[in-house]
Amino acid sequence: MASPKIKHINLALQGGGAHGAFTWGVLDKILEDGRLDIEGISGTSAGAINAVAIADGYSVGGNDGAREALENFWTKLSDLGRFSPIQRNPFSILNGDWSLDYSPGRMAFDAFTGTFSPYEFNPMNINPLLELIKSEIDFDHVHACQNFELFICATNVRSGKTKVFKNNEITADSVMASCCLPEIYQAVEIDGEAYWDGGYMGNPPLYPLFYETECEDVLLVEVNPIETPEIPTTVRGIHNRLNEITFNATLLRELRTVEFVSRLIDEGNLSHDKYMRVKMHAIEPAQQMQELSSSSKLNLELEFLHHLRDLGRSSAQEWLTENFNKIGKESSLNLRTMFE
Repeated sequence: MASPKIKHINLALQGGGAHGAFTWGVLDKILEDGRLDIEGISGTSAGAINAVAIADGYSVGGNDGAREALENFWTKLSDLGRFSPIQRNPFSILNGDWSLDYSPGRMAFDAFTGTFSPYEFNPMNINPLLELIKSEIDFDHVHACQNFELFICATNVRSGKTKVFKNNEITADSVMASCCLPEIYQAVEIDGEAYWDGGYMGNPPLYPLFYETECEDVLLVEVNPIETPEIPTTVRGIHNRLNEITFNATLLRELRTVEFVSRLIDEGNLSHDKYMRVKMHAIEPAQQMQELSSSSKLNLELEFLHHLRDLGRSSAQEWLTENFNKIGKESSLNLRTMFE
């Protein structure tokens, strides 16, 4: 039997709290399938965690090692969530509602963080997520992984600019910086600069993949829906949509630039010898995810994470079946239609 044809791909992994478990599932399926050779990974927030977990596991065990590292981290993250006061109430559990919209702990937390900054309510800067990253990700393994390039995005608090940490620059602190929601965590200080969540300026950034790898195919794994069929009319719905728009804004600007450059190349106004004609692909959030409230991004129940993982696996399988043959030949994401 002939070996399956291997194709090259770059991965762009969005952040989105617990919804990053959807990306875990996508990656798990891609690694299990084995037909895609990853050249670069760009990640933000939960996407950054998924990226370093892959590098950690891959450096010692290849695809199977990467899958094991992903499962281990998300399981340990769920263990950490057991101690959180933010839990679903019995009514939500009974009705199969994964959101935390009616969680007393969540409501109290929102009121508290809306009144006090993390510098006030957490002056000792206790950060369980950072400690988990340090304990579960071996950054010596991450740095030893030469199979693909890594790019982790954070936002410089003072300048408002994007900061991309690369390969050996990537540490537990830079990953935490990429995850640092300013209402919850104190800014992460690295080499005298302060950083917040990378989603504000790049969720995820695409340009490092264009400039620092030779692969022309980029697979965007979305967590935050770009479009919504309905206009939100409730306070919670409006908040959810604002959250999605905010964390997709920079990504949309980059995608528009990709479409513009590709069109100029196709029309002969730019040389393909000098400019990369990027072939964009995307795995969008499953319909069940699009119906979730943004509050469910704080839900770390293992059952919920496994639910999202399974949605990611099935979405990846569907995408591979429909689009694998397009990789290296053409985009499967129609950017022109998106921006008409």
